[in-house]
Amino acid sequence: MGDPKRQRKKYETPRFPWRTDILQEELKLVGTYGLRNKRELWRHKTMLSKFRGIARSLIGQTPEERKKMEEPLLARLKKLGMITETAVLDDVLDSTIEDILERRLQTIIFRKGLAKSTYQARQLITHRHIAIGDRRVTVPSYLVKKDEENQIKYTRQSPIANPSHPLRQTIAVVATTEGNAEEAQDKGG
Repeated sequence: MGDPKRQRKKYETPRFPWRTDILQEELKLVGTYGLRNKRELWRHKTMLSKFRGIARSLIGQTPEERKKMEEPLLARLKKLGMITETAVLDDVLDSTIEDILERRLQTIIFRKGLAKSTYQARQLITHRHIAIGDRRVTVPSYLVKKDEENQIKYTRQSPIANPSHPLRQTIAVVATTEGNAEEAQDKGG
């Protein structure tokens, strides 16, 4: 049968874990994006750090070597929707953690109005109510590719797929009240 592969840590912890500014920033991101714990945040920060490290190493190389490795990196980030189609290597260095967190399935479901909050979006994903195309996805941290974004919907087997489901009604009510509040704020400001 063989030995299973040893699980490795996919994140790096902060260098100064008890600095107040870092703790407050992390807590704000965890709350805004509905992350389960700081490990999820650290995993995405490590991913961003690796992308930026590759970009920094490419800047110092000769143009021939640089071009060979630059195109796959930019293509991957464009496919994920983290950078624009006209982006260059310097744009990779300007990327922030929010760019990755905005591409998570959990965040996109909330932004599309399929859930009332990011926490409810996480619940819908883990309870198997969300599909991308015909494929059911149960991982809230799944990074959605640009071409998959329009295919996100409720699964056919889910009772929430019915427009008269009570959850859908409350989501619609929340969306209209938030829209009215934004309109009133725009008129007042």
